[in-house]
Amino acid sequence: MSSDQGEFRAARSLLDHDEVQNVLSGAFYTNAPEREPVPESTPRGAAAAKPVHYKVICISMYNEDLDHLDAMVEKLKARGLTKANRSALIRYALSHVDLDQVPKGL
Repeated sequence: MSSDQGEFRAARSLLDHDEVQNVLSGAFYTNAPEREPVPESTPRGAAAAKPVHYKVICISMYNEDLDHLDAMVEKLKARGLTKANRSALIRYALSHVDLDQVPKGL
């Protein structure tokens, strides 16, 4: 007997045939659930309505700056501001920036 046959027999002895058939026939080999038709006015592949009151963006930050930001968020949470997060802290900081105080070499 080859080692492949031995491994196959070992695997079969671990699996209950009826249980495997039940799983395969009940989940794997069934038809996909029916989807609701997409209205014709919606372009194919168009996403659902996106929120208009905010946008998700991507910015680059140095690791040290992220560590500092995260430490500040943790301090706020420790003070009881449980909803503090990076975005909220950045929004707060933006609302308090004095552009006249920003250095020219920024």
